[in-house]
Amino acid sequence: MNKKNYTMMCDFYELTMLNGYFESGVGDQICYFDVFFRTIPDEGGFAIFAGLKQIIEYVERLNFAEEDITFLRSKKIFSEKFLSYLKNFKFQGDIYAIPEGTPIFPNEPVITIRGKALEVQFMETYILSEFNHQSLIATKANRIVRAAGQVGVSEFGARRAHGADAAIYGARAAYIGGCTGTSCTMAGQMFDFPVVGTMAHSWVQMFKSEYAAFKKYCEIYPTSAILLVDTFNVVKSGVPNAIKAFDEVLKPRGLRPVGIRLDSGDIAYLSKKARQLLDEAGYEDCKIFASNSLDEHIIRDILFQGAKIDSFGVGERLITSKSNPVFDGVYKLVAIEHQGTIIPKIKISENIGKITTPHYKKLVRLYDRENNKAIADYICLHDEVIDPTQPLELFDPLSTWKRKTIIDFVVKELQVPIFKKGVLVYTSPTLSEMRTYCSEQVNTLWDEVTRFESPHRYYVDLSEKLWAIKDEMLKK
Repeated sequence: MNKKNYTMMCDFYELTMLNGYFESGVGDQICYFDVFFRTIPDEGGFAIFAGLKQIIEYVERLNFAEEDITFLRSKKIFSEKFLSYLKNFKFQGDIYAIPEGTPIFPNEPVITIRGKALEVQFMETYILSEFNHQSLIATKANRIVRAAGQVGVSEFGARRAHGADAAIYGARAAYIGGCTGTSCTMAGQMFDFPVVGTMAHSWVQMFKSEYAAFKKYCEIYPTSAILLVDTFNVVKSGVPNAIKAFDEVLKPRGLRPVGIRLDSGDIAYLSKKARQLLDEAGYEDCKIFASNSLDEHIIRDILFQGAKIDSFGVGERLITSKSNPVFDGVYKLVAIEHQGTIIPKIKISENIGKITTPHYKKLVRLYDRENNKAIADYICLHDEVIDPTQPLELFDPLSTWKRKTIIDFVVKELQVPIFKKGVLVYTSPTLSEMRTYCSEQVNTLWDEVTRFESPHRYYVDLSEKLWAIKDEMLKK
């Protein structure tokens, strides 16, 4: 696993604020920060949370090395007392978070951090970096996987990612979102999930003929032969030469080819032609793989057109979330604690979407007991108790006249303890378990929420008590 120490991966203003808190004597003030996001990428119905494991590793390794202190001293704006304090810096607070792979919605607390101002203020940049990047890619991957239906999707984007870490952790997030594997070898090595890949067009070009290239590949990899058939002409040479190599190298040994790959041209048309040629040659079990600047819309369209594809490889439009490359997660102060009393804090803006929901909160998901479908998410004060045996009235926090009373429901508290008093108390599931969990949780959403175009808005409601506190603070 990656053992990097990312302590200095912070915005400089976090250090100037820490020094200011230290010098002002308010550094030990207990604060509550929420991590949440404001808009769903691609105007979708939900997002997928990913990146918690890397946040955990970051928190565990937080420490300032001597060279870090020397660098900060060179800026000539930090006090020596503060720099001395940083030598023993360690997070000693509490963190609560939703498990990775959970569908999430705007303005609800995905991660809550409680601790001294000097500790919790500092972690903003790295936490947001992981939250925003991996949640963005997991969300995009899930859209693509759902568009592909029963056809598997592998992540092929390493060479188009925004740097090595984006490739590696993007592949991780894509797997959580539902991809079956990745082309990124290091991601597969680090996180123990399938790596896939065969050949490039250059392999074919290196030999005297396309057939010679295919024949040699089948000889070297007789049990895993997947041939790239679009270097010259798919129908006239690529597939016929692949069949010839299968006939002359694999068939005499009693072996079957794994497949062929299409990486250009009209995938729907070419896949149908290739399928016909393969079937006529007796290779009905030979799979057809497709890549080439695919996304959820193209995949959905070509499958609708009857494309004969057994697996997709999706690169640049997945690993960069090209259609919507920014996940707008934020890290906001929502409360402070004084002598055991929690005092709510709010940020107000002329932009209604940027007004925060104050206080130390609890997030629950309400499910219909009969069909296990998610009804709504419900944000309440941390100590509120919801009785599922009694009717519960939900209302839109912006349009309060929109109300609905639910009965016979199940309550699931979404956030779980991650750190308590600086000690890790959470055991991360395996990546495969996260992937399965993600699929199961997406299936609890109504089809109206998961559709790609104009999805139904899933409601995130406030309790009466929490709404009243927010309303009073806004009026003041």
